[in-house]
Amino acid sequence: MNAPRCIAFVALLAFTAPFFAGPAVAQSAMAAAVAKPVSLPDIAIGSPKAPVTITEYASMSCSHCAAFGENVFPMLRSKYIDTGKVRFVFREFPLDVAAAAASMLARCIARNDSEKYFGAIETLFKLQDRLIRQTKETLNFVGKLNGMSEQDVVTCERDQAMLDKLAADQKYAHETLKVDSTPTFFLNGERLKGSMSFEELEERIKPLLKK
Repeated sequence: MNAPRCIAFVALLAFTAPFFAGPAVAQSAMAAAVAKPVSLPDIAIGSPKAPVTITEYASMSCSHCAAFGENVFPMLRSKYIDTGKVRFVFREFPLDVAAAAASMLARCIARNDSEKYFGAIETLFKLQDRLIRQTKETLNFVGKLNGMSEQDVVTCERDQAMLDKLAADQKYAHETLKVDSTPTFFLNGERLKGSMSFEELEERIKPLLKK
């Protein structure tokens, strides 16, 4: 997924430093910027006291994001999140209208329940090809699986306040955190761009657990 699509989507929604200190200070500053509250409530699982926080910026239309969710996340959750070692934060960075609509639906399904949200995006990722080709039909299908009527889905997708907050959060991620592609991860403030295997991710997590 590339930067032009990201910028185009932000513009569609009517939104048009570097650190000069040492690496450790810069990473600490970036960690603070990532942790800063955003417009929409964060979707997070894992202990708030975990020594490692991983924040993922993902698009529901990103194939690498879907692959991470299917192949890496289950192992990450079993070994590190559920054992209290990692807190995982998922943030939306929609690269197109279908992805934005899917993110909104997941939030409507979840009603601020993180487990319901992760369940919804798991389903949406599995239906990604269908979501891109038949967006409305797929949204209705996933909504129905979660007890929503077609009118409920329409009402959700017409929530302008949510859409504006989604766009504002994406603008902040792009301009302040320098997110321009998906997936992008932050491990205690260190930005990592692109897909990673579980082994690659684990290699970065282990040193942080020893500090």
